[in-house]
Amino acid sequence: MTPPTAGPAARVVERASAALGRLRRGRLLHPVGASFAAQVTIWGTPGPPVGVGLLDNPGVYAGTVRLSRGTPTPGGWPDVLGLALRVHVEAGPPFDLLVSSSGAAPVLRNLPLPRRDFSGTYSTIMGYRTGRRRLWLAALADPEAVDLGRTLSAVTAVARADAPRLVLAVASAVGPWRPVGQVAIGAPLDARQDAALAFDPVRNLPAGLRAAGPLAWLREQTYRRSRRARGASTQSGGSTAATV
Repeated sequence: MTPPTAGPAARVVERASAALGRLRRGRLLHPVGASFAAQVTIWGTPGPPVGVGLLDNPGVYAGTVRLSRGTPTPGGWPDVLGLALRVHVEAGPPFDLLVSSSGAAPVLRNLPLPRRDFSGTYSTIMGYRTGRRRLWLAALADPEAVDLGRTLSAVTAVARADAPRLVLAVASAVGPWRPVGQVAIGAPLDARQDAALAFDPVRNLPAGLRAAGPLAWLREQTYRRSRRARGASTQSGGSTAATV
């Protein structure tokens, strides 16, 4: 259901986003980041399926990952860290998953939490719906993988030397995380490729999954204006060849 104030509110959000975009001359959200080619391996949903074929059925996909700082704060200070994942699907639009540093517990997975280390829990914060159920997605630290470090330069160095991994997981509002796959981070993309990337976590979704709640609406408005300000589209950028 569209909020009754969607028209006026959308105009306010768009104007504010445009002004900030012009001020920053780039991304409005998470302006400082590093992007990488990736390989996404879906194992399938353990237990009852969630009703999203891309998550329920095993498969291997090329991907693109962008790790970023939210504010950004000075180096070494806590910040709300971001991870954007694009899963390149052969037929249809890509799947864009945007997650923020958070806690793993049911209540904390709904809150963005500042931290220093790029290894840790990243949650969608924003819930999704699949059928009548609410669903949260996350990228979790792989206990058997190399640590990503505390700076973007450290992440880049680790990606050049190894193939750091993150675990993809799903959960209900109060249930435990259920691992469904992993992301292996590969070769760094150059600055031009990073600047060209534009994600849409509301429209670029697989069949059976839809964004839910007022945060979804706010994200749609903000990301749309941010893309428009820098001349990007909902599917801009992203290597389709994973090098891991």
